[in-house]
Amino acid sequence: MKSTVNKNILKIRLSYFFLPVLLLMAVFGFLFYSRALLHSEYIELQKELFLYGNAELSVYPVLMDNLTQLGDALILLSFLTILFVIAPKCWECFINALLISALFTAILKPLFAIPRPAAFLQEKFTIIGPKLVGSNSFPSGHSITVFTILGVILFAFMPQRIILKILWCLFICVLGAILISTRIGVGAHYPLDVLVGSIFGYLSALIGIVVTQKFNLWTWIDKVKLYPIFMLLFTVSTVIIIFKILDTNLFIFYLALFSLLISLFVITRIYVQKKY
Repeated sequence: MKSTVNKNILKIRLSYFFLPVLLLMAVFGFLFYSRALLHSEYIELQKELFLYGNAELSVYPVLMDNLTQLGDALILLSFLTILFVIAPKCWECFINALLISALFTAILKPLFAIPRPAAFLQEKFTIIGPKLVGSNSFPSGHSITVFTILGVILFAFMPQRIILKILWCLFICVLGAILISTRIGVGAHYPLDVLVGSIFGYLSALIGIVVTQKFNLWTWIDKVKLYPIFMLLFTVSTVIIIFKILDTNLFIFYLALFSLLISLFVITRIYVQKKY
């Protein structure tokens, strides 16, 4: 699997950036044509769609509350910690891509400063989880994170056969769409927030992969003698998730904890066997 992932990562070319750039241009063109570049117009343009989506999705509050947690990098990556052993190149890409996505989030949210639904809309809608009332709605950080990580997985594990490639791409896109739609379901973001967030996430994944191709910044994570560093990080992550369980007690946290503990056991065992 390591060799397959490594080969797939090397296949990414600059031409892959055309799609996300064109999509961003299309969104900007749509907003410009709709005269919705100002905060109030931007919100008004999609208010009805947001209220409809929120009403339809919020009838599954437990599902929404659990799935939306996968927009937290700690939770989503906990399910992927086993790749640290079987496909470490993925983790090199994750690190680079998430650093890029964090930069996008830090720049874009204060730059646009669009009020969240609970801070602007007078209409009643369902809020699941904490009530978010800041002016940092655009783009959705959860959506950026989801598509950053899924984008890396998409290319790292891309099949060779055309039909399998199509099915794999559809699966990742549908999975991503389900996860980011929960941000509307919990009443935290407008539709365009999550759409643009997903595009920036995909863009972050591509940039992260290209950086991984060009610079060997994290190749040392594959060295068994350095596993104690990651054993410590996994342990700290375990403690953080336990606190989340004590605070919110969501089922998704138990699954993330279970995955993390399995990975911690595996890398600890490998380290001990190699050392002794």
